[in-house]
Amino acid sequence: MNDLEFGWFLPTRGDTLDYAIPQQIPPSPEMFKRVVKAAEDNGFEYILLPVAAACWDAWLTSAVLTGATEKIKMLVAARPGYINPVLLAKMIATFDQMTKGRISINLIAGQNDVENIAEGVGLSKNDRYEMMMEEVEICKGLWSGTGKFDYDGKFYKLKQAHIGPEIYQKPFPKFYLGGGSPEAADFSAKHAHVHLFWGDTVDRIKSNMAQIRTLASKYERENEIGFGMRLQIICRETESEAWAVAEGLIKNVTDDQKNIIKTHFAGSEANQRVQQLSAEYGEMLGPNLWTGLTKARPGAGIVIVGNPEQCAETLQSYIDIGCHSFCLSGYLHDDEAIRFGKWVKPILEEKNPERVKK
Repeated sequence: MNDLEFGWFLPTRGDTLDYAIPQQIPPSPEMFKRVVKAAEDNGFEYILLPVAAACWDAWLTSAVLTGATEKIKMLVAARPGYINPVLLAKMIATFDQMTKGRISINLIAGQNDVENIAEGVGLSKNDRYEMMMEEVEICKGLWSGTGKFDYDGKFYKLKQAHIGPEIYQKPFPKFYLGGGSPEAADFSAKHAHVHLFWGDTVDRIKSNMAQIRTLASKYERENEIGFGMRLQIICRETESEAWAVAEGLIKNVTDDQKNIIKTHFAGSEANQRVQQLSAEYGEMLGPNLWTGLTKARPGAGIVIVGNPEQCAETLQSYIDIGCHSFCLSGYLHDDEAIRFGKWVKPILEEKNPERVKK
């Protein structure tokens, strides 16, 4: 049974309480440090950094932020076609050594076809997954430390490749992957330590977990794969206060903004599922599980809304089916990290004493 772990999100394009003004709190090193320090001080174990075009570079930002913190890990994206895999393996190993293991890898094949084309990648979804598979295999091969490494793939061919330094976390850092496609499920089954689901019904998540475990058994990894949830959270002392904040996030969003969400991210099955949930269930997926933010935000837009006990109860429903990792975000991100750490996390730890990391 995996220990509970909690991760937090760093909004490197800016923070907001109104999605009609996406950079209400503009991005800055000071804001980033404030959010990450709030997360570290309130028991979060890792920080997820985004990679959209409007965001600050995740690699450089995370490297700088390790100097402003003491123990929190950085969850940084590896995307196919963006960094040569030999260089990628060297970057990760260097980061890993310099921080004594404060890096994990977020595998992203790419949810936004518009950005992929704009940035010169331009590969089909299947090719992106195939390329990412090769890049992970190359990284693992180079980190194995068994000598010079040959590789003969569709996208990469290496002859006697080697890198320094060696990896710090043995045999390699943890891999996380989120996604709702069959390709994502199979990739996680083969390589991920944690598959992060976006918000969905408990029954659907339970079914998806069983599917991935079955796939993992083909690779003799059914006991190596863990599961988690990527969710938003809005927690206030009273439920009515929480709903006022939730409604404020989307009350001024324009039709043009809503249309961008539907068109720019249409190639992502996970995004399609989020939109399907909104159409099928309306704004309430459960008593305190809100789909309304999906009108304004791409990606993981399902939100837990409520008082501390309600937020904990909703998260507990996923813990009860076997989820252990929760990658969360909320508004404003420094304040919400503090609220979660003080109000919600203690409830979950009291309910699950056997799953609290010693």
